[in-house]
Amino acid sequence: MSPGISEADRDTDTVDPRIAAIIHDVLIAGPVARHLAIRVERLARDDVRLRLPFDPANVTTGRIVHGGVIATLADIAGAAASASGADPDGLRGGATQTLVMHYLRPAEGVDLVTETTVLSRGCGGTVTAVSVRDTEGHLVAQASVTSRIW
Repeated sequence: MSPGISEADRDTDTVDPRIAAIIHDVLIAGPVARHLAIRVERLARDDVRLRLPFDPANVTTGRIVHGGVIATLADIAGAAASASGADPDGLRGGATQTLVMHYLRPAEGVDLVTETTVLSRGCGGTVTAVSVRDTEGHLVAQASVTSRIW
């Protein structure tokens, strides 16, 4: 945290440990994310950063990462950000309602990192913006993820 952030702001940035465990158990340790070796680099309320290591098994052709793999990374990041601010006493589940992807450039032979921000949080769901960048900082894809939480 930055020194200029108040204690109250720090509290709203913190993810409840029960929610962090759900995000880990359901999303990160789940079969798809585990298969893709997705890792959490940052987990804060409404702000999640995930990393997808490059793997030749995830390419379309040559060393270009498959768009479906990129969409899966964005979907998991959006779901994690959505869950990050959920009420741990009331959370029973969640699902992606919509996922809109805009592919901006190929990701060739590089790890991918998400920058994820919840744009809107309501009583039943969220709208999340997910930027997917390569390790050189180039914007590879931009996603909008609408999630339903129950």
